[in-house]
Amino acid sequence: MFKIGEFSKLTQVSVRMLRYYDEVGLLKPMNVDKFTNYRSYSVEQIQTLQKILLLRDMNFPVKEIKEILNKENEQVFIDELNSKKKNIYDEIYELEEKINKIDTALKDINQNKFDINSNIIIKKIPSYNMLILRKKIKTYFHESELWKELTDYITKNNIKIQKDPKYITFFYDEEHKDNNVDTAVGVSVNRLNQNDGNFKYIQSEEIKNMASIMVYGDFSNIGKYYYNFAKWLENHNYYKIKNPTRQICHIGPFNNSEPDKYLTELQIPLIKNS
Repeated sequence: MFKIGEFSKLTQVSVRMLRYYDEVGLLKPMNVDKFTNYRSYSVEQIQTLQKILLLRDMNFPVKEIKEILNKENEQVFIDELNSKKKNIYDEIYELEEKINKIDTALKDINQNKFDINSNIIIKKIPSYNMLILRKKIKTYFHESELWKELTDYITKNNIKIQKDPKYITFFYDEEHKDNNVDTAVGVSVNRLNQNDGNFKYIQSEEIKNMASIMVYGDFSNIGKYYYNFAKWLENHNYYKIKNPTRQICHIGPFNNSEPDKYLTELQIPLIKNS
């Protein structure tokens, strides 16, 4: 057994933090002297402390760390690390996407052909763990009904979504439909779970060549951007479209009351002609 100061030196963790971990229930001393109130720790607790430090470094909140430790299952710990690893990779992809957008914009500016409203870039999109709701809706303008049903389900079931979640709409029809539009709305989640009726957990497909178009302003503007893409595709005829296409609403009615400030990203998967 080690006194708290000795344990602090051996683990290179301050006494203050050891007392904090005791207070929040992450690492209780093996023994507390009932007369002096001195705390003592065992050598076996070093491994537990190492797990705590690792999880803290990866920004796990105290509540989740406690849940992982209470399960006392090494596989649970491994699964959590793998899940966090995937989230970090997703963040790296997102940063690379931002760099690609900046590089493309700079190139277009230098070539005096920069048009922020119709700039089309090709980028790689990673796979996401997602909870989706897929149904046939009356028209494209009824998409909001699916989003309400999905968000109500997430709230009711206390489902944990990612810290910076992806909100994606998928369109599965191979042609434009005036009604009965095969649509899914989805949000990225921390982990997959069991399906529940129309609510499905999926791992979205990684897309190596995704055409991305940013649409600024009201949703009614979207149609002309598909026309811009059609012209682009005519000049890049070594590509063809692959379903489903996607839309991501970065700024919309959920976070802005002015339609002229909406920002929607059209994502169209491409495959090269053989």
